[in-house]
Amino acid sequence: MDIFWHEHDPTQRAWSRQYKSAIFYHDETQQKLALETKALEERRRGKSIQTEILPFGKFFLAEDYHQKYQLRQRRQLMTEFKAFYSRNIDFVNSTAAARVNGYVGGYGTPEEIKASIKNLGLSTAGQKRLLEIADNWKN
Repeated sequence: MDIFWHEHDPTQRAWSRQYKSAIFYHDETQQKLALETKALEERRRGKSIQTEILPFGKFFLAEDYHQKYQLRQRRQLMTEFKAFYSRNIDFVNSTAAARVNGYVGGYGTPEEIKASIKNLGLSTAGQKRLLEIADNWKN
């Protein structure tokens, strides 16, 4: 929940339904946690939180251009992933692509990246590029 509250501004109203801030819960324990952390965040920020807390319903995948968004901005790495996954659904479901998307988005430490880099399916050049991107995040 800490990451959720700190990675966006939940005090802003969404300009459309598709971009609203929301937490979807599956049970009372999750609902309680969402409500408690929302109240804490309102006190911490001194502002009303616009995030909706809703029961989970049907799940819809985001449009293709939203999938692995950070990774899609890195042409060299995307070229490699496109070679692995000719079907977009396979790319969307790829845990390696998800991990690289997080790394290029600034998540994960250089140590974590180095520990997992051989298992991501990237070429030597792709591995080097990923490490360069990670280096830029820490600077």
